Order: sequence, then C-alpha cells, then structure tokens
Amino acid sequence: MTSQAAELKVQIRREIEAAGGWLGFDRFMALALYAPGLGYYSNDRLKFGLMPEGGSDFVTAPELSPLFGRSLAVQVQQALEATQTEEIWEFGAGTGALAEQLLDALGPTLRRYNIVDLSGSLRARQAERLAPWGDRILWHDALPPDIHGVVVGNEVLDAMPVQLLHWDGECWWERGVTWRGDGFAWADRATDARPPLDHEQDHFPAGTVTEIHVQGEAFIRTLAAHLKRGAAFFMDYGFPESEYYHPQRSGGTVMCHHAHRADPDPLLLVGQKDITAHVNFTGIAVAGQDASLEVLGYTSQANFLINCGLIDAMAQADLAGRAMAHRLVAEHEMGELFKVVGFVAGASFDALGFSRGDRSHTL
Repeated sequence: MTSQAAELKVQIRREIEAAGGWLGFDRFMALALYAPGLGYYSNDRLKFGLMPEGGSDFVTAPELSPLFGRSLAVQVQQALEATQTEEIWEFGAGTGALAEQLLDALGPTLRRYNIVDLSGSLRARQAERLAPWGDRILWHDALPPDIHGVVVGNEVLDAMPVQLLHWDGECWWERGVTWRGDGFAWADRATDARPPLDHEQDHFPAGTVTEIHVQGEAFIRTLAAHLKRGAAFFMDYGFPESEYYHPQRSGGTVMCHHAHRADPDPLLLVGQKDITAHVNFTGIAVAGQDASLEVLGYTSQANFLINCGLIDAMAQADLAGRAMAHRLVAEHEMGELFKVVGFVAGASFDALGFSRGDRSHTL
C-alpha cells in the first residue's frame, strides 16, 4: 500500500467514525475518487494508457484512436454552427487527447476550448499536451453563470458517485460502508430511496443490489441551468432504464479498473483503482428534459461515429489505425456497450450523430 493510499484509508475511516459508524456508498466513492491529493483522480497515479506495462489502468476512446475525436468533431462543428456559438466545454478531459483531436480537427473556427477537471495532476498533463494552442485553452474550477457553446463529456457520467440500494425481498436498504477489524466492510441501513421501477417490487429478485444516480442527474440539471445556448453530447457505457433495472442485472453495475483488469470490489485498493457505475441514460435524459433541455438523440457509439463519418476516415488510415478504430464500433468492444446522448438549449436541429439508428424511443 502506498503512503497516499494509507492516508486516504485513515481519512475515510475518520469520516465513517464522525458519521456514527456508517457512510453512504456515494460519499465513500466520492472520497475514494476525489479526496484532494489522495483520491484516485486527484493523486499522481498514471491512469490512462493502452497497456498495463506502462502503469495505466484503462484506455478510453480518444487514447485508442484519434479517429474518435475526428468523428466527434463533425458533430461538434454542426452543433456550433446550428447554435451560433464558438466555444467547447469539456468535462473531465483526462490526458487532453480528446481536446487535442477536436482542436486539430476544428482549426481556427473554434474561438476557445474550456476544460472543467477536478484533478490537478491531470490538468498538468493537459496543459503540457495542449500547449501549442496557447491561450485558446482555459481551465475552470466552477461554471460561469452563462455557457454558450458545445459541451462534451467522454466517460464522465460513469465516474459520478452513486447510491447503492439492496432489496431483501421485503424492503429496500441503502448499502454503505463501515469499518470492521482492519478494513472497510459493507453495511445496510433503512432508507426511503427507491430505484425508478420501485412501483414493481416483484420485478426485483431478493438479494438485488443496484444503483441510483442522484449526483449524475443533478449534474445534468445544473448544466442545464448554465447552458443558455448550445448543445451537449455525453459518451459513456450504460443502458436505458428498462435494461438497467432488468431482473438479470441483480448484482448492480459498480465496477473497478486496475492495471487493465476489472473487478467488482470497491473496498479494496481504495484510491489506487477507478470506481465506476454504468449510466442510466433514461434518468439522464429525463433530468435534462425536466430542466428545459431538449433531447437531440440517443444511440450506440457505433451508430453515432459511423453517422459522423468514421468509416470514410478509417479508409484513409493505415492497417494499424483501422484496427484500433474498429474497436470503437465493434459490438464486442465499445460499439454497443457505449452510448451517446445529446441535448440542445435553444433552437433545435437534426444532429448528424443520430441521423440513423436513433434509440430515443427506448428511453
């Protein structure tokens, strides 16, 4: 265990004790990922990379292939023109790979690229990578009152803390974390919280553990309050509500990533591995609609990228480049598990990314 991990463990244990011996999983996840200087996304651990030999834990689409950003740029360009805006706002910019790809593809027509990222270490990597664009890049700690532009977020929603619920066959319990012996352990307590399908209790087999996305949906509502004119596109892995709360998904979707391996136990190696949960895209879409955004569309990442010209871009790439880009759309890789949802504030338009294969009717 690193000294940072040990310090984080002590900090979380103290917070559990201060809370009376029990901490909701959403708070535990927030500390594990974002505790200043100690959490997974706040410490200096390498996170993104193609192979574990380099010390990374997982790879995202922009690191996998530059054609991801080039294809997304087609949709962003259309959205900028349709909303008569000149700025991009990216949430959770990672290594800066997507920003680099979008800036390169869009050229001087893009006036400013704004980044909102909680990680100081990642900001430093982004600044180094994006140095050629100088003062066109701005970092923000908070949202301004008004945003006019196109918002993008790749694998941002899945890293937002979730509440865990446990159905014992008779009632719902909120699953949280306690300290037992020399480590963290699960503990349940009574709750009034319910998953969206709570009116169909028989739908859930006894022993079901699932998530509700209070913070992710609150983020969308907050964004809607600030986005005065523009569009937003979020790419992430997840399902519509009917699939998310399917009886066969009785173990929930919380997953960890470490050294390019996945495991389901967030109570181990705290601060040293990523913790995520799949996105309930129905909840995200409804949160946007309730906050006066219009849903532009919802589809698989494969459909979205192909609609934005990925196939033509692949034809111009070399064999290795085509092989990597294929992973973006292959059904057994990112193509089907990853989805894209789009919103607009202001006058609507027919977004290219959803021109074929739109699945909004499934939300």
